[in-house]
Amino acid sequence: MRIGVIGDGIAGLTSAIVLAKRGFEVTLIGPGIKKSNSYLAQAGIALPILEGDSLKTHVSDTIRAGKYLNDEEVVWSVISKASEAYDFLTSLGLKFETSETEGGHSFHRVFTIKNETGKHITKLLYVHARELGVNFVREKADELAIKRGKAYGVFLNGEFLTFDATIIASGGFSGLFKFTAGSPTNIGLLIGDAIMKGAPARDLEFVQFHPTGYIGKRGVFLISEAVRGAGAKLVTEDGERFVNELSTRDIVARAIYRQMLAGKRVYLDATSIGDFKKRFPQIYAFLMKDGIDPSRDLIPVSPIAHYTIGGISVDLWYRTAVKNLYAVGEAMSNGFHGANRLASNSLLECIVSGLEVARTIARDRPRCREVKEPAYHGYELGDAEALRQLLWEKAGIVRSAKTLKEGLRELERIEADPRLKLLAKGLLECALAREESRGSHYREDFPVMRKAFERPSFFGGRCGL
Repeated sequence: MRIGVIGDGIAGLTSAIVLAKRGFEVTLIGPGIKKSNSYLAQAGIALPILEGDSLKTHVSDTIRAGKYLNDEEVVWSVISKASEAYDFLTSLGLKFETSETEGGHSFHRVFTIKNETGKHITKLLYVHARELGVNFVREKADELAIKRGKAYGVFLNGEFLTFDATIIASGGFSGLFKFTAGSPTNIGLLIGDAIMKGAPARDLEFVQFHPTGYIGKRGVFLISEAVRGAGAKLVTEDGERFVNELSTRDIVARAIYRQMLAGKRVYLDATSIGDFKKRFPQIYAFLMKDGIDPSRDLIPVSPIAHYTIGGISVDLWYRTAVKNLYAVGEAMSNGFHGANRLASNSLLECIVSGLEVARTIARDRPRCREVKEPAYHGYELGDAEALRQLLWEKAGIVRSAKTLKEGLRELERIEADPRLKLLAKGLLECALAREESRGSHYREDFPVMRKAFERPSFFGGRCGL
């Protein structure tokens, strides 16, 4: 059986490794591991495996951070496989350096490696995938090959590649916002493509903005939450602290945003961290190149788009509504994160979804029988920059009916890839329909959570709550 994995981040690499071990012929298509959001992940992976911690506590922290919109069955399913994820990584030779506390966690369960954990995990998985004979194609897939509700593979530079099963592991769509900590290539093309071809999306309105982005001379960079966990404080230009730095990301991001609206600059004061260079080498090097020494200088910060909780809707076993099409990692959504992702749960989800989808495919035994080649559209990217500006201004950290309706009207006038426009429309419509504030979705015209909206949203042609 031939399996196509689209995306070479941690979720895609894990899927490929486990499938290859099961004897499947695996082709992994992606632009290169260094261009994935997984490679850029700084902090770590949340694993409730230490003495004094428990699955129940981690589940409780996840649901509390997700503002009770999580699918509890999914939360238990993912977190209960944390030990398996840990064993999988350590069996490949990975050695964690330490465990730390991050915002929203009630225990030091975030396992890290020099606060560039994603880089170390990604490189290790890549080596093992190569050793197992996974076929790597360093390209970006153009389109999904779907006909009459069934996936038959992908188009690559217009060429039709057939697979018995296709796994979307191409990441989220935070790159559709003007300022993002992730890879600017993560704009959700295949998410929009899947929606257009019959796979509904879930919870698109929930976009997590990381509180401490750094927008400097050399571009946008993330100042890891672990820096605040190590004792760094958020202060205004006049030295005033204004928020509990270890609150969940939505709370901290909005607190910073309000200070900025009031005309104040916000800084991260990390001068109390004596071993900053040793603990955060990647961040230290980036800041020093911009002339900022974190041992004595304040670091200017601003919220930036970081993680998209919504994605292609999948079931507990990572199947989409399209036969033979699966989705893992940030590309999919199944209710694990609820309305707000708990820090460092994303890498756990990447590993678990990769392990689980391999089991699912082994059970399903999908077969791609000969079929007349599905239609290829050859879409042009168009003015993606206009979409980034629109979503940043109209569906950013703080939203309202006014800005969302303006965004929908302006969207019609933008000439861009129809798949990206559909994805942007889904975000705007679902944010408009959710007349409450919950987690990473904040409506200034509906500033509180409402029981009537304690349920997921789905988009596939139209938004439904």
